[in-house]
Amino acid sequence: MQKISAVIITFNEEKKIATCLASLQGVVDEVVVMDSFSTDKTPGICKQYGAKLYQQNWKGYGSQKNDAAERASHDYILSLDADESLSPALQRSILQAKKAVLSGVYQMNRLNNFYGSDLHHGNSYPDATVRLYNRRETRWSLRSVHETLEISEAITIHKLKGDLLHKSKDTLEEHTAGISKYSTMGAKEYFEAGKKGAGFKVVVSPLFTFIKGYIFKLGFLDGFAGFMMAKMNSHEVFLKYSKLLLLQKNKSK
Repeated sequence: MQKISAVIITFNEEKKIATCLASLQGVVDEVVVMDSFSTDKTPGICKQYGAKLYQQNWKGYGSQKNDAAERASHDYILSLDADESLSPALQRSILQAKKAVLSGVYQMNRLNNFYGSDLHHGNSYPDATVRLYNRRETRWSLRSVHETLEISEAITIHKLKGDLLHKSKDTLEEHTAGISKYSTMGAKEYFEAGKKGAGFKVVVSPLFTFIKGYIFKLGFLDGFAGFMMAKMNSHEVFLKYSKLLLLQKNKSK
């Protein structure tokens, strides 16, 4: 049976990291945590669960994950965020994949939880993501936001059953702060890549995002949380394109 190293990057995650670490017990063969010098109890909790703890200054999402993977003992890496955990079905799927000999990369659905509710519809589900991979074959991109694994066309993508449980924002304030952060990073990335913004995108794209998530992808079935998620997705798109336009206008001055 092949062995797997779980890799997690952290910064002040004392409220959620224990759930993440507990879900890995009996599934992976080691846990490597790359911490950005947390000032809360995160390091101590990681050590309680037997994780190998390393610390370095923040270098960006992709860089932190790549650096952590390099410190792992095994080539197959299961990459999780501190606010994510494995569902029982996903635990079983990973163990079955280990017994069958690991190859290629493995994709799983992510079930997002906002405001205390799981979102089974809308733009937030199935939210498929590749998180189990061979570090000798692929690495994380160095994008400033929404980093992804760089997977060549020659690599086979397998689908695992079960969900990656994402315990995300609990309050509107927390969600709003996250949207402000990621929309700024997204606008900057677009700007640096030379992508042009347009006034109509500030109006049309947010509206389309809301309709797609809430109506076409049945977000309304998730109740109030589904409405809020569709609305906040729309707002993030509005902010991103608005900030992109402002960056372009400032450049032309």
